Amino acid sequence: MARDSGFENILSDLKNKIYYPVYLLSGDEPYFIDLVSDFIEENILNAQEKEFNQTIVYGKDVDAVTVMSYAKRYPMMSNYQVLIVKEAQDLVDLDAFLPYVQNPVSSTILVLCYKYGKLDKRKSLYKTIEKTGVVMESALLYDNKIPDWINNYVKERGFSVSPKAAVLLAEFVGNELSKIVNELTKLFINLPSGSEITEDVIERNIGISKDFNVFELQKALGRKDVYKSNMIIQYFASNLKENPLVKVIPNLYSYFTKVLIYHYLPDKSRNNAASALSVNPFFVQDYQIAAKNYPVHRVVAVISYLREYDLKAKGLDNASATDGELMKELVFKILH
Repeated sequence: MARDSGFENILSDLKNKIYYPVYLLSGDEPYFIDLVSDFIEENILNAQEKEFNQTIVYGKDVDAVTVMSYAKRYPMMSNYQVLIVKEAQDLVDLDAFLPYVQNPVSSTILVLCYKYGKLDKRKSLYKTIEKTGVVMESALLYDNKIPDWINNYVKERGFSVSPKAAVLLAEFVGNELSKIVNELTKLFINLPSGSEITEDVIERNIGISKDFNVFELQKALGRKDVYKSNMIIQYFASNLKENPLVKVIPNLYSYFTKVLIYHYLPDKSRNNAASALSVNPFFVQDYQIAAKNYPVHRVVAVISYLREYDLKAKGLDNASATDGELMKELVFKILH
């Protein structure tokens, strides 16, 4: 029977030298696929064994018949041979693997890295690998889960990160975990072990402004701080490449949607609100303040403005206004 397909369980098995003949690593989040396949590539065989018994191919360069011929070979002076197919989604004849996975060679560890999609679960190939090997589905994390993931990742490496810094990094980099890891790795190199990653640290080392970003704009709008809101929008208008309207609006939409949800919470206690809004309890106060400044009818109006300006940013009913001009109009309407 196949092992539990969570990547933590797969890595735990691998570290304990529990191996399966076939690994199907698939999904839209490449980070976890790379995490498992890199571990297999780097750790199962020693340097001498790798020379004769480790093969890495790419789906666009081979066909399934060739890969199966490799898989049927026996290892030389080793208990295992490792065969990794990267970008397996580019294999045009993936279904041709069925005869092999029905009766895999026990001394071969075949890894199929199928990125940016999933193999059809109804297919015999999928069902057979489930029985004889390991199937892992690597799903994208929702945007609101990224700050918590950053916090856990940083903690595992002996550092800490402030809630605001985690949100700032998530909003700047997006939800591609590999890019987030790259940015964090730069910070780890430049910081003493055990350091806290703050907004100042991010600004100095990554170049993300701690004062002029979408997170600070949300906060300023929520507090109806006209001066700061306009300062941030002016900065955005001067740096449209880093702050395009089509990136700003979804963040504001998410923020004001949560303000609306907060209005209707029967239990507005800090921990319950944090759970209902999927935010760190540290930020609940921001939604409390925004709810006081924006009664329900105003929040509904703001959400309507955001939809309107999202269409304008995409060219609908907008003949000539620039992103910068649209931002200023939108912020004026939200505040007034």
